[in-house]
Amino acid sequence: MSGRKGGGLLVAGTTSDAGKSVVTAGICRWLVRQGVKVAPFKGQNMSLNSFVTREGAEIGRAQAMQAQAARVEPSALMNPVLLKPGSDRSSQVVLMGKPVGELSARGYHGGRQEALLGTVVECLEELRGTYEAVICEGAGSPAEINLRRTDIVNMGIARAARLPVLVVGDIDRGGVFASFFGTTALLSAADQELIAGYLVNKFRGDVSLLEPGLDMLHGLTGRRTYGVLPYAHGLGIDEEDGLRVSLRGTVRESVLAPPVGEDVLRVAVCAVPLMSNFTDVDALAAEPGVVVRFVDRAEELVDADLVIVPGTRGTVRALDWLRQRGLADALVRRAAEGRPVLGICGGFQMLAEHIDDEVESRAGAVDGLGLLPVRVRFAAEKTLARPVGEALGEPVEGYEIHHGVADVIGGDAFLDGCRVGAVWGTHWHGSLESDGFRRAFLREVARTAGRRFVPAPDTCFAALREEQLDRLGDLIEEHTDTGALLGLIESGAPSGLPFIAPGAP
Repeated sequence: MSGRKGGGLLVAGTTSDAGKSVVTAGICRWLVRQGVKVAPFKGQNMSLNSFVTREGAEIGRAQAMQAQAARVEPSALMNPVLLKPGSDRSSQVVLMGKPVGELSARGYHGGRQEALLGTVVECLEELRGTYEAVICEGAGSPAEINLRRTDIVNMGIARAARLPVLVVGDIDRGGVFASFFGTTALLSAADQELIAGYLVNKFRGDVSLLEPGLDMLHGLTGRRTYGVLPYAHGLGIDEEDGLRVSLRGTVRESVLAPPVGEDVLRVAVCAVPLMSNFTDVDALAAEPGVVVRFVDRAEELVDADLVIVPGTRGTVRALDWLRQRGLADALVRRAAEGRPVLGICGGFQMLAEHIDDEVESRAGAVDGLGLLPVRVRFAAEKTLARPVGEALGEPVEGYEIHHGVADVIGGDAFLDGCRVGAVWGTHWHGSLESDGFRRAFLREVARTAGRRFVPAPDTCFAALREEQLDRLGDLIEEHTDTGALLGLIESGAPSGLPFIAPGAP
């Protein structure tokens, strides 16, 4: 494939969370290991986990992870439209890395989305003119027939760019054969022409027991299954959507190595509404002996050595939620007792003395928790930056995504924020991925918490992430028909695929 431009594939799914993001990353990593110049792409993404590229553009964090899998620098071309929910009915629209306004779901699907198809196609074609292959990720399911007319991320982009489509199904949920068949049968004849086949994800057990079903599926649809991926534990790859906060006590996947010191370190993350960039804690979960849990009750903070108030797309709403659940009072007590608290981005803003928000919530003047000598004013223009600096005697890198502007009027300097006693606050996401700084911070937390915890001296988060991406590449290489996949990418969907009734209504 070397030297040839423009190959492509769309990885769709029977549902949200079927595994599209990790399959796309796995294919990217497998291709780049074969010497193919490859890039990821997602025309439209809805996520509160985002990232800032080096040129200052905001894109979905999943696409940044996929770019790392492809060993290329992420850019706005890879995710031209990002929707950041601010409520159940409206989202901030980020176009080519910059926010362009808030729209209701009805307003977006009522016309604005369809108008963006040209931009999405142009970005994809620019990538296809630069790379030998572009692996595109869909969103939700291509069979969301109520949204097909305005679709720019599933069959809309597949039709516009003549991309073959591989449909991923999560067999761990059950009903995968019905999902594959139904997804295909609800599409129009023109859309069905591009559905090349299927990929089973998260299979547990003996594949030979699955084969009769795969044969029957082929007989019913005329489409083959390109692979069966086994259930893989402990990948910890960046997620696109927020954690289901109804899952009280969710434990972030951690390494299995025992602690280096005598104690473990318990970290509680407040699962605030509209939680954003909760991937900030992945670097902590990667440390041997650090246990990270997402919590939503005040009593769950009692035995925590460190409490993190994470980022959110709704600072004032999340602050009210903390107060209603008694978590605000628990945080104030922790601070008075000298027990560690870390606020990141929106969490930092909530720890401030005062918040003036006429932009995000339009709530106006609101009292913060008063744990840090900071006053926050929300600006119409969003700060998007990739800062570098030093803290606790170690170099640190991060990224900033926020409307809130913090005026720090006291305390000790800490990144762009401050520290008072055992309470820290910063707008910097990703700072804990800096290994030396993370170890220094954990040593400080352990000392303050009275724990005999010792950070592992050799944990390298970047290397662990590379290992995880290689594992994804291994899954594709070992459990799919890679020759057939390469054929799809180079030549498109097979000709003569049968139409499956009833088709689109």
